[in-house]
Amino acid sequence: MPEERYEDSLLYRIRHSAAHVLAEAMLERFPAAKIAIGPPIEDGFYYDFDLPSAINDDDIKWVETRMKKILSGRHEFTRREVTPEEARELFLDQPYKLELIDDLVNGRQDDNGNPIADPAESLSIYTQNKFSDLCRGPHVESTKDINPKAVSISLRPPAGAYWRGDEKRPQLTRIYGTAWETPEELRDYRERLEEAIRRDHRVLGEKLNLFVNDAMVGKGLPLWLPDGAILRDTLERWLRDIQIERGYLPVVTPHLGNIELYKTSGHYPYYADSQYTPIDVDGDEFMLKPMNCPHHCRIYTSQPRSYRDLPLRYAEFGTVYRYEQSGELRGLTRVRGFTVDDAHIFVRPDQLLDEFKAVVNLIQHVFGSLGMSDFRARIGTRDDASDKWVGDSALWETAAVAIIDACDELGLDYHIEAGEAAFYGPKLDFIVRDVLKREWQLGTVQVDYNLPERFDLEYVDRDNERKRPVMIHRAPFGSLERFIGILIEHFAGAFPPWLAPTQAIVIPIRESHNAYASEIEGLLKSSGMRVKADLQDRNMRSKIRQHRRMEIPWLLVVGDRDVEARTVSVRLRGDEDLGAMPLDAFAAAALERIASHSGEIGL
Repeated sequence: MPEERYEDSLLYRIRHSAAHVLAEAMLERFPAAKIAIGPPIEDGFYYDFDLPSAINDDDIKWVETRMKKILSGRHEFTRREVTPEEARELFLDQPYKLELIDDLVNGRQDDNGNPIADPAESLSIYTQNKFSDLCRGPHVESTKDINPKAVSISLRPPAGAYWRGDEKRPQLTRIYGTAWETPEELRDYRERLEEAIRRDHRVLGEKLNLFVNDAMVGKGLPLWLPDGAILRDTLERWLRDIQIERGYLPVVTPHLGNIELYKTSGHYPYYADSQYTPIDVDGDEFMLKPMNCPHHCRIYTSQPRSYRDLPLRYAEFGTVYRYEQSGELRGLTRVRGFTVDDAHIFVRPDQLLDEFKAVVNLIQHVFGSLGMSDFRARIGTRDDASDKWVGDSALWETAAVAIIDACDELGLDYHIEAGEAAFYGPKLDFIVRDVLKREWQLGTVQVDYNLPERFDLEYVDRDNERKRPVMIHRAPFGSLERFIGILIEHFAGAFPPWLAPTQAIVIPIRESHNAYASEIEGLLKSSGMRVKADLQDRNMRSKIRQHRRMEIPWLLVVGDRDVEARTVSVRLRGDEDLGAMPLDAFAAAALERIASHSGEIGL
């Protein structure tokens, strides 16, 4: 059976209804407040308010108590259709609702002013108790379905949010809540929330000396410190080696390009709001690169292609730049400059199915090697109600069928979601769940018949006719920055040995053991291990505590007996003491763990 969509679940309706109850309680606390929107989200709900005064902890406690009182009243959620005039009268003193009404009446548009919905002749209003809201639903039948005796609700601290995500518009107060079907689920959620705070990659990034953000460099442009650069480079080298084994060819493209390149690809008009202002260079306009694919198309056209040349697989760790609003920037997971593990594969139509399956296998191998095998697959198709898609609908259908056939042949569980395609073609996304059960959209594979058309890509077929190749876009990580941010939190900074920036630390008990510690460092380094000897004049126990905090997998303590017997006393970062073992035996066991990309540190 297909997995139930969150939007169709009881939990979604509970949270949507709880958001309305939140708004009702807030208007009782702040009668002059202006209400904006209040949708369900992944783990709860929120509602945005324009408040006459700052909100404090006492207000939050009062609102939560009042919400529970309203929920115990068993108020029905009733829906009624009203005319636009009636809606305007109902929300006469609510400017944000009036703006939404105008948008619905005039027909909804996307950010570029293109229509995405027909004008509404009537609007739906939901009412519970004394509160009414402009809303299309769905909701529970009554507040008894979210009775506080059976369901717990918790409000998180308030945060700022710009109206409609536009930093030129008013900044509103966003209040978050969470609602679950049972108190036990809420307790589990709170525990996960506390664990998420402990694992926050921004905190761990500083603690482990991986990266910093510097105001003089600019927001959303992280600086990689040596240990972070080693982690990043290790991931890059690993994936690059896998790709080369599978027939990928490395390419490198510049960080900017002529604006005509992105106009031809369609990226410039489509991503206009997220691209930086063009730069005038000798009368030509150049842009910081928002995408790698147009550059790879031009590499393809740099020489004639035969059917014998295909499939042609170009791979690049290419840095791209997008304008993200300041309020949306977050550590490594939302930045303005990021590196995509990008590849573009040019194939004949008869090669598409096998090549697509090979890419899916590659992505599954990457996730499995990193202990991230809990994922679901989503096929994103176009939504014909919108005109943001480019290209011939028949080619879209051909591409979508190819993706579905590949997933069926691989036995991959998936669901299809209209409107989640790239603007030039359908795609398969991998939604990965981390150890905290949070979902992240990571690997993606896209089938594209449109860019080959736009760039007039050709190959000469065996019948000596010029044909159009099909293009596959793929990125297992998505972006290195975001992927590493997720990895930091997934492992809580305790990386598997092969990824750890420092894999072993040698700790001499006394200064007289420094020479042996340095010898061990040199021998292990020569075998390819990332190792350091801590020769500082400090207490051994303080060194052990420090390096355990830095999540170094193996701590090698050496004293008199170790010097005499040429052993190392091995401790794991969890403080498990493995005792003394011959240096050669430790090196062999540790290197085997590293070479096999094992997540285990026990020897």
